[in-house]
Amino acid sequence: MSRSILRSMFSVRAVLAAGLVVLTSVGLAGAAPAAAQSASDLKFMRIGTGPTGGGYFPMGGLIGNAISNPPGSRACEKGGSCGVPGLIAAAVSTNGAVENIDAIRRHTMELALAQADIAYWAYHGTGPYKDDGAVVNLRGVAMLYQESFHLVARADSGITTVADLKGKRVSLGEEGSGTLIDALLILEAYGLDPKKMKPSHLKPGAAADALLAGEIDAFFFVAGAPVTTISALTASNAAHLVPIGGEQAATLTKTYPFLVAGEIAADVYPNQPAVATINVGAVLVADAALPDDLVYGITQALWHPNNQSLFRKGHPGGAQMSLKNATQGMGIALHAGAANYYFDAGVE
Repeated sequence: MSRSILRSMFSVRAVLAAGLVVLTSVGLAGAAPAAAQSASDLKFMRIGTGPTGGGYFPMGGLIGNAISNPPGSRACEKGGSCGVPGLIAAAVSTNGAVENIDAIRRHTMELALAQADIAYWAYHGTGPYKDDGAVVNLRGVAMLYQESFHLVARADSGITTVADLKGKRVSLGEEGSGTLIDALLILEAYGLDPKKMKPSHLKPGAAADALLAGEIDAFFFVAGAPVTTISALTASNAAHLVPIGGEQAATLTKTYPFLVAGEIAADVYPNQPAVATINVGAVLVADAALPDDLVYGITQALWHPNNQSLFRKGHPGGAQMSLKNATQGMGIALHAGAANYYFDAGVE
């Protein structure tokens, strides 16, 4: 049994402990009914996210809350759940975008968060997916918000530019993460060979701890700013952000249309001036095998005004979420259920 499924089962037990519903088995088809709900009406869904120290995990939790509507929930119009009746969706911690899309390929996740670049390559079978082939069942649900490439260096590391990474101890991102793929893109653009540095592959929280302990000099992380772990490092003046800009960054954005030049504004992180960076969209994706009417309901719940206020309050990227931009810059086909919702909502 995979770790993802095990995590999902633990998530279901947490729901049981909260007294929301009684389940006797885990699966998309549902389980034994509560008193007023049949087994066929009850559905369980897994949302692949990222490490607990990153931005995907809390966003996945918010999405799970937004689209869920367990038996016995208060009605939406009375301030209760505005999700899909009978649906219980749980966020599952993973290594990130690459693992999530692999889980969609294998049908072990129903929904997942991913970077737009990783989703694009996976859907088209290009880039890092050239050898393994396209993920033919990958579909888009919504463009959520923009993520920033972060390069964080220890204060006394002497690293002030990407070029300074040569010969240094650098965490490039965990295996299975979108951060790792993007870090390698950046190094290639700047003419740096990972073999000429001392690379490691740590989760964001572990990378921050290693940097504080003097075990690494810098780490990459792709996430919506601000990231709590990075804020803690800059607040104590233990680390600073390194700009990712110049001709090399411009070449990347010209080569890959899903990458855009951006900036992490001054004081987004404590004690930090504005720094140039590259942005990429965070996308909610789905398995094409999901029923159209279910994905229609999920998309409708995602953009319900009551839930939008929760996203704005609960996540840094929530303020960027906009129905009018929900289909922009995705680079992959929409799930038919999501496409039907956007048509009805008048979204181009």
